[in-house]
Amino acid sequence: MTRFFDLPSLPFTLAQARARGLSRYDLERLVRQREVRRVLRNVYVRADVPDTIDLRTLAASLVHPLGIISDRFSAWIHGVDVFEYRELEILPDVETVVLRGGSRTRCSGCRGGRRDLVPGDVMEVNGLQVLTPLRTAMDLGCSLSRRNGLAALDGFMRVHGITREQLCAELPRYRRRRGVVQLRELVLLADPRAESPGESWTRLEIIDAGLPAPEPQYWVKHRGRKLYRLDLAYPKSKVCVEYDGREFHDDDELRRARDRKRRTWLRDHGWTVIVVDKDSFTDEALYAWLGELREALRLAA
Repeated sequence: MTRFFDLPSLPFTLAQARARGLSRYDLERLVRQREVRRVLRNVYVRADVPDTIDLRTLAASLVHPLGIISDRFSAWIHGVDVFEYRELEILPDVETVVLRGGSRTRCSGCRGGRRDLVPGDVMEVNGLQVLTPLRTAMDLGCSLSRRNGLAALDGFMRVHGITREQLCAELPRYRRRRGVVQLRELVLLADPRAESPGESWTRLEIIDAGLPAPEPQYWVKHRGRKLYRLDLAYPKSKVCVEYDGREFHDDDELRRARDRKRRTWLRDHGWTVIVVDKDSFTDEALYAWLGELREALRLAA
C-alpha cells in the first residue's frame, strides 16, 4: 500500500493518488491524520511540504482552465488568504476572467467572468496568467463583504507593500463600478499592520460602532524591553482587543497556555483585555463585546 512518504513532494490530484494505489478513502484518512493536506479541490500535498507561492501555483496549474486567475484565487496565489473559515476544508471554484467580449470559461470547478483589463493588470506567475496584487486587491475591495474586503486590502498592503497612495491612484478606474462606494471607504481604512483577517474584521467593527480606531500591533514594554505585542490597543487607556484565531489555537494547548499567561500579566498590570473570536460577529456577540469595550474606554477617560 502507498504510504504518505511515498507520495511526491509536489502537489498531486486525486487521480494521481489513485494511480499510486490510494483510494479517496485512503487519502481522506491521511488528511484527517494530518499527513496530507488539501490544497485545492481534489488537489493535495504532503503535510511536510512548506506552503509557498510556488507550491500554490503548481497546485493551481493542475486544475486551472483557460483564462486569467482572478479574485480570491488570485489573492491565494499571491499569498493573501481571503477565503472564509468554512471554506478552508473544501475550497470553492477557481475564479477566472477573460477580456470584455471574450468567451468566459465554463467548466466544472471553475467560475468564469469578463472584465475590462489593461496589460498592467496581468502578470505571469510560474506560467500562470494571474491578476496583479494591486488589481486583485482593488477588485476584492469592491466585490467582497466589507469585513473581507478590508481584510483583503490589509493583507495586500502587508504582504506586497502596496501603499494607500497606490490604492487611491487606482480609484478613478473604478468609477461607476458596482462596489466602488465601499472600495473608496475601505481604502481609507486599510492598514498593513493587521496580521490576520480576524484582526481586520475586529478593527472594522470597532470603527463602525463609532469608537476610536485602535492601534494595531502595539508593543507593551516592561523595564525597557518589548514584552507583549497586542493585536489592537488603546495604549493611553490601557485597553486592548485580542483576536483568537481558532484555526490556529484549537489543537495548540501550549499556545493557549501562553495566551492565558500573557493576558493574566496584562490584567495584573492594569490592562483591560477583551478577547474575540470568529463567533464574535453575530449581532448579539457584537453588542456584548463592543459594549464592554465602550465601557472600558469610558472608565479610562
